[in-house]
Amino acid sequence: MTGQIPDVPDAEQVAPAPRVDSEVGPLRAVLLHRPGNELKRLTPRNNDQLLFDSIPWVDRAQDEHDAFADILGGRGVEVLRLSDTLVEALTDERAHAAAAATAVDRRRLGNELAESLAGYLSTVDAKGLADVLTAGMTFEELPAAEGASLVRKMHHPHDFVVDPLPNLLFTRDSSVWIGNRVAIASLSMPARMRETALLDLIYAYHPRFRAAGRAYGAHSAPVEGGDVLLLAPGVLAIGVGERTTPAGAESLARSVFHDGLAHTVLAVPIAQDRATMHLDTVCTMVDRDAVVMYPAVRDTLVAYSMRPDEAGGVHVEGPTPFLEAAATAMGIERLRVIDTGLDPVTAEREQWDDGNNTLAVAPGVVVAYERNVETNSRLEDAGIEVLRISGSELGTGRGGPRCMSCPVSRDAI
Repeated sequence: MTGQIPDVPDAEQVAPAPRVDSEVGPLRAVLLHRPGNELKRLTPRNNDQLLFDSIPWVDRAQDEHDAFADILGGRGVEVLRLSDTLVEALTDERAHAAAAATAVDRRRLGNELAESLAGYLSTVDAKGLADVLTAGMTFEELPAAEGASLVRKMHHPHDFVVDPLPNLLFTRDSSVWIGNRVAIASLSMPARMRETALLDLIYAYHPRFRAAGRAYGAHSAPVEGGDVLLLAPGVLAIGVGERTTPAGAESLARSVFHDGLAHTVLAVPIAQDRATMHLDTVCTMVDRDAVVMYPAVRDTLVAYSMRPDEAGGVHVEGPTPFLEAAATAMGIERLRVIDTGLDPVTAEREQWDDGNNTLAVAPGVVVAYERNVETNSRLEDAGIEVLRISGSELGTGRGGPRCMSCPVSRDAI
């Protein structure tokens, strides 16, 4: 089954209001981050700490990302660049001051150096501040006198006074739209925690988003967007594993129940390791009633079903098999499952290369990495249209098309 994407809105028409009720509704607008100078900060000395498996070829990563954006644009999707929205938000003086404050870690820098950094950041324009916030700054680049700072003297000139954010590429993790509200993720890994401050600023001060309500806050229990799947209107699945905690899943469930955004939330335990860091590394929706799934977990994945109770709390049932619980919550007889590869070795290889991590641009139309030949072939045999992109460099941070995209607006299904 294939779907059609609406034409790009005329410039005179109003941009689609932010709203996402499913994983597969026709995609109207999406937030992407084109790889930039933050990736050029990666070295063999720091790439593990910054959550990359190897050092990407940045120019090629940019070419691959541009091709990804072009495919979306060619299907009528409005592509919003995170860097552009951040600069536009930072033109507000309040946002500029708040953003500069998020970059200054006084506990690590000490008061004297923190004051020097804060003073410098207060003087740069919105574009310059956005560059520092995303690409970071080394001690050598901080235009301040040496002074008597022990912190500065005891650091290498190429050490970071402001850490870079190479994982901004994966815009799905730091925020997720649920209905007409945005959930700001509470990221668990130290290398990513400052990302949420940038998304907070964008959604608070950019004209496109400042009227939107919040479904979750960055200071709540850990929840990451890659673990949140909108299976159907009113039905969420939340992976609980390396990045999202049981407390985070329950807190988000309480929030969406309170706001009337969902009637069922499924908490889905997943292995706490890098290969399955998020639920969308083992399972994503590819049609209204179909998922692509890593076969090694197909028969073992379970879910705890959460629903609001009459007292305003949360009623928890389970665990029950995930596919059974999902179909019941979605009101369908069963979910069609398309496996990642036929044999265990191929399935494991393609799962590692994000074969399950697809981005639906419409019911039955998905973007996927071209390298996952077997999975893509199985998707097409099942009637799914596959839009292939290259990911040899984009994938070095362990993320696929879904990880690299935060849908802002989808049509209803």
